[in-house]
Amino acid sequence: MSDVAEAIRAEALTKRFGSVTALAGVSIALKRGETLGILGDNGAGKSTLIKILTGYHQPDSGQLFVDGKPVRLGSVDEARAFGIECVYQDLALVNGLSVYHNLFLNRELLRPGLLRLLDHAAMRRRAAEALAEIGVNVPSIEIEVGALSGGQRQAIAVARAVCSKARILLLDEPLAAMGAREAQQIIRLIERLKARGDIAIAMIAHNYAQTLEICDRVILMQHGCVTFESATAATSAAELLEIVRREYRQRA
Repeated sequence: MSDVAEAIRAEALTKRFGSVTALAGVSIALKRGETLGILGDNGAGKSTLIKILTGYHQPDSGQLFVDGKPVRLGSVDEARAFGIECVYQDLALVNGLSVYHNLFLNRELLRPGLLRLLDHAAMRRRAAEALAEIGVNVPSIEIEVGALSGGQRQAIAVARAVCSKARILLLDEPLAAMGAREAQQIIRLIERLKARGDIAIAMIAHNYAQTLEICDRVILMQHGCVTFESATAATSAAELLEIVRREYRQRA
């Protein structure tokens, strides 16, 4: 993947909240068609890193690059303008709305004319096309999202980000609290998106085995720093767990 274009790079990011240092010089890079796993215990800095990449937080120091060019992401909207989308654990779906309404939430299609009515037919058609394109199956695009399984809701949230022309997709614990069958659905979806070659994916995770199955590379964060980075083919869940255990033994 050495000849593949770099999608996003962070250099020496730092972020403090009062006396707490959340990030202490974090550097990462992500290429198109690559999937990066971000591992670490609670409080390691994973969520802060993702929120900086999405423009929700601004770093105290350090530099971000998108497509090789330096950028300053002052807001979530500015990050989205660069094709950066994040699917958080809460998914931000409206359970009482249909699948197609959720796909077009806050960017609804309108009919031409003075009344500016919603174009339901166009949204249903485009929603069906978008889901078929990335292989997401639901009973109906008219069904309420609240009636879907956890895996289906996660897939809808990911599909919405892709429909928003995401070029850099950040996933916050996409497999959390899922059974094996639902987790496999999301794993297959991520693999299909990766195979397109035009989307860079980074995912926060706790399950080492699943992360190694999905991702090309992994980083381990501890106390606001990246303490380990490797291609998944060159490491194992046992090695990652031993690094974490070693830290706990040193702190004991």
